[in-house]
Amino acid sequence: MFGKTRVKPDIVVAQDGSGDYKTVQEAVNAVPDYRKLKTVIFIKNGVYKEKLIIAGSKKDVSFIGEDVNKTIITFNDFASKKNRFGEEMGTSGSSSVYIYGDGFNAENITFENSSGPVGQAVALWVAGDKTVFKNCRMLGFQDTLYTYGYGSREYFYKCYIEGTVDFIFGSATAVFDDCDIFCKNNGYVTAASTPDSVTFGYVFMNCRVKGSAAENTFYLGRPWRPFAKVAFLKCELGNMITPSGWNNWGKESNEKTAFFAEYKNTGQGANPTKRVAWSHQLSESEAANYNLTAILRGWKPELDF
Repeated sequence: MFGKTRVKPDIVVAQDGSGDYKTVQEAVNAVPDYRKLKTVIFIKNGVYKEKLIIAGSKKDVSFIGEDVNKTIITFNDFASKKNRFGEEMGTSGSSSVYIYGDGFNAENITFENSSGPVGQAVALWVAGDKTVFKNCRMLGFQDTLYTYGYGSREYFYKCYIEGTVDFIFGSATAVFDDCDIFCKNNGYVTAASTPDSVTFGYVFMNCRVKGSAAENTFYLGRPWRPFAKVAFLKCELGNMITPSGWNNWGKESNEKTAFFAEYKNTGQGANPTKRVAWSHQLSESEAANYNLTAILRGWKPELDF
């Protein structure tokens, strides 16, 4: 129940009062600032309606949920919603969960923005470096997952991520390994803002891009910033992916700086001969460079929390 490495968690969260705390935020607040050891927080099933912040001083914190479908952290803010001062929250202000602390791990947790199709509404905002998400769900519509961290490294393993427009976006280097990417309505899977100083942006490996969207209504990505980098390797692409595959966000100049690549994708949405001319089909030797050590700059994610 608590994972292989820890027989007993450090903190238990349970809404019924059977744990140490009833809310996730209370449990996070109880973690000593800059603790040198890992802190494991076990979260029992429940819908936790909280706008949650894991501060930068809360390092090496692990969330382990009881059941990924029943352990849900959710909130309903969105970009155009007004705050107490009558100002719009904006995209960054809309997130249900904020992760600033380095070394954060999560397993069996659903992160949700429950505001519905009301424009930008972030479920999970990740700034911390060396973060791992295993068997988690990120639920929303536009801008579901914000990989905010400039220069940060994030690893998503066997996760489910859904959305519409730009629902995976940001500047971090992020690997999506064996994940299910679910496209709703129409839109763009990614909107990367990769810094020009890093080699890799988003890398999807052995993922399944599927969904309820109609045929030819989704692009794999568009560049939020000029040097966006996105690659899909050995992924199964559904028929909602348009044959051209990629979009330049209305700026022809982006075609010279963005690096959008594919390698041995399959499915009805994989159309290498019909892709935009400025995208790349990787050779075998080029694809070999897309390994975890290279992408994550020497960091090896631990999946056993």
